[in-house]
Amino acid sequence: MKTMWDVQQLLKRYGIFVYVGDRLADLDLMEAEIRDLYDSKLLEVKDFQQAVLILRQERRIEKEKRGC
Repeated sequence: MKTMWDVQQLLKRYGIFVYVGDRLADLDLMEAEIRDLYDSKLLEVKDFQQAVLILRQERRIEKEKRGC
């Protein structure tokens, strides 16, 4: 897993589609869903860690774009 697309496809495998309309809110919700999948023992540690890392990188990039 290397890109945001990969994270979205991972969520899609479990029937989870996230679109709130605000990119930061989408990223927060995706991270919460990833955590729920991991807590439910549906994700392996490596996939969980990679997904969270990608989401946090995307959040940082989005905040830089907005000047936050």
